[in-house]
Amino acid sequence: MSETEPLVGIVVVSHSRRLAEGVVEVAAQMAGDRMRFAAVGGAPDGSIGTDADRIADAIRQMDSAAGVLVLGDLGSAILASESAVEMLGDSLTGAVTISSGPLVEGAVVAAVQASIGLPLNEVAASAEEARNLDKGSAR
Repeated sequence: MSETEPLVGIVVVSHSRRLAEGVVEVAAQMAGDRMRFAAVGGAPDGSIGTDADRIADAIRQMDSAAGVLVLGDLGSAILASESAVEMLGDSLTGAVTISSGPLVEGAVVAAVQASIGLPLNEVAASAEEARNLDKGSAR
């Protein structure tokens, strides 16, 4: 992988601004400086919710030839993300994949995989597979 090759961009969508920013903070620490993230959380007025327009803006900002992976916290975040992709239509240069993987684990694993230059399909598969990670037993 060359230092100039584009990497998959990651958009984290949550009903909470602070949660989205926190997930990005953790993933960025694990993945390194070359990774690009956008945190989209909460409704435009600052309350809990999601906003397809803001998600579309974040996808547009993360768009590259390598594509964009979107991870959401709840079902309506996924629905808003799907609406955002529809709004963008053919204006994107790369593909967009919306993951149903777990938000935190999926974002971290996807970010690490993207940081080493893996393609969108493999980054997305890693996010999905993160649901099977063993966190160990609580004692």
